[in-house]
Amino acid sequence: MAKILIVEDDKELSHVMQLELQHEGFSVATAFDGREALDKTDSEHPDLLLLDVMLPRMSGLEVLRKIRGGLHPALPVILVTARGKSIDTVDGLNSGADDYITKPFKIEVLLARMNAVLRRSGREAQGTRPAVLKNGGIEMVAEEMKVTAGGQPVELSKNEFLLLKHFLENAGKVLGRDGIIRSVWGEDYYIEENSVDVYVRHLRSKFGADSIKTVRGMGYIMQQEQP
Repeated sequence: MAKILIVEDDKELSHVMQLELQHEGFSVATAFDGREALDKTDSEHPDLLLLDVMLPRMSGLEVLRKIRGGLHPALPVILVTARGKSIDTVDGLNSGADDYITKPFKIEVLLARMNAVLRRSGREAQGTRPAVLKNGGIEMVAEEMKVTAGGQPVELSKNEFLLLKHFLENAGKVLGRDGIIRSVWGEDYYIEENSVDVYVRHLRSKFGADSIKTVRGMGYIMQQEQP
């Protein structure tokens, strides 16, 4: 599973990008200014950087130059630039960016550019993760947003899908509500803890009451099962 570091000071846009990329099967970390971008590059070891040019504390171009001149010279970087800022694009490519995309953009275009850059860099994109997530009779093809139970298709909302994916990836582990919220919705997205309970009830109604069990005082667990 390729890890993407989104560096974007617009938190709403960052959250939308995070959800879209997680839905496509990527692992995602976020940073909101240039200095945090450098720290997260060191701590998160991303496979690709989506780097906004206009950032507080340190510009995206300065971040790019430090990355290229430091410990991560081969890290793939796609610059995210504002419309009409052609000078940023030229400076960015001269500074070592692998590609660029201009706001506003369609997620399909961003994904195509990401996958092309990852392939060129020798880092796999979606192909490094399992094509199918399985637990008991539940199967999920994440990149196609398809889920079956006992061989029968199950319709899920986007949030139900993302929550189920998190449980499947962590089958056999007790998951607390706070951790679920951070992993599924993101650290900067406000959602009440009881909303997790609501979505768990939705999943239970579709996969059975025992599909996700309550661990009193701790959270929830999807027991690891054989098909």
